[in-house]
Amino acid sequence: MYHTLSKVGIAALVGLAALSAQAGVSAEEAAKLKSELTPFGAERAGNKDDSIPAWTGGVAKPGELTGRRPDPFAGEKPLFSITAKNAAQYADKLNEGNQALFKKYPDTYRIDVYKTQRTAAAPQWVYDNTFRNASQASTVESDGGPIPKGAYGGIPFPIPKNGVEIMWNHILRWRGEAVHMDYKAYQLTTDGRWIMVVDASNDMAMPFYFKEGNADSYQGEHWLVRAVNIGPPIRSGEGILGRMQLDESKSQSWVYLTGQRRIRKLPNPCCDTPSPFSAGVSTFDEVDVFSNRMDKFNWKLVGKQEMYIPYNGNKIQNAKSDAVILGSGRHLNPDELRWELHRVWVVEATLKPGQRHVLPKSRYYLDEDTWEVVLSDRWDANGQLARTGFEVMLAMPDLPGTVGLPQGVYDLISGSGFVLGLDAEVKRPYQAVPRQKDTLFSPDSLAAEGVR
Repeated sequence: MYHTLSKVGIAALVGLAALSAQAGVSAEEAAKLKSELTPFGAERAGNKDDSIPAWTGGVAKPGELTGRRPDPFAGEKPLFSITAKNAAQYADKLNEGNQALFKKYPDTYRIDVYKTQRTAAAPQWVYDNTFRNASQASTVESDGGPIPKGAYGGIPFPIPKNGVEIMWNHILRWRGEAVHMDYKAYQLTTDGRWIMVVDASNDMAMPFYFKEGNADSYQGEHWLVRAVNIGPPIRSGEGILGRMQLDESKSQSWVYLTGQRRIRKLPNPCCDTPSPFSAGVSTFDEVDVFSNRMDKFNWKLVGKQEMYIPYNGNKIQNAKSDAVILGSGRHLNPDELRWELHRVWVVEATLKPGQRHVLPKSRYYLDEDTWEVVLSDRWDANGQLARTGFEVMLAMPDLPGTVGLPQGVYDLISGSGFVLGLDAEVKRPYQAVPRQKDTLFSPDSLAAEGVR
């Protein structure tokens, strides 16, 4: 299923893994980011049959977003569809989670495959920082596991040596300096009903990408996030706040509970602890398909392969309603999703001896052009494929970037699920904003806004 990595063989990667605490790649290797590799480290060339085209710069039209973000490929039709009847024919390009969904919902689940469009882009200053990171960044140990050192303002390891570096590329992927978005989230019950559990106003800042910073002055906070519920009525005024550090042992999160009218610091916003914003359906480490501590698992770089993934799904942002996106099945409406063939990095996580997690094995699939984890497969302690996660990649030329939203998880055993980030019915979709004041991301600020 997994082909030998082009340009850099697996054997070479294994040999280089021991050097991970040292500086990054050689100047000669880094120079490939300006020739055969994209500025983010993807293969610039297409594949042999051109079903994956060459990357030619992506789609970038920086500027203020007004109204709905358009679908740049609205006129295109699917090349073909994958159903339960022909899924076996495409199994080598499907993750195990999607194969399981075809078996579980043979009459309703479908993947419509469109022409591949490599829209990923970023500002030039992010590319410049990524080029510097390639030869300067390394990983060092912290109380929260291995963390990057010497990286700033770009992909930390565009030419990665191992699975740990690849996962850090996801955690520190480009998604803007500061953004605001309104969104709704829905829980899929075991009896097949979609219930709205969150209607939120969300602010995020990414200090790792503050343009005036540098690796020498960077203090380690990489993601500030604040979400306040305006609905449903029973949850109106609730809020959650996080200040996330490279060293996850130093990260802090708080919730505001309207019934108690107080801020409460979360004692364990980590790993397999159920996330309050998902009504307990998904875990903290399933936010963004993966986020959280790196120290509980061993991370194995499996390889790279071609895979059908949800990409350029801007049609979702232009749907008439969330109900249209959710559909009537136990999964998102296939009519509203666009899938494309892309190359993905494959990383496998297995629980370290002495650690505990309800899902001790996971496999993550990262889009080579953005380093975003777009799909995941997760196994329980009995070795049963239990969950599959996803992010729908959206082309955002105004950012510029290609960002995963919405995101969610399907429980393949119970039939429940969760999806976050639907914005067909909100006023402000994901968009860049002037950098917020740091005090916005404080417990006092959350409490002040959370009064019902």
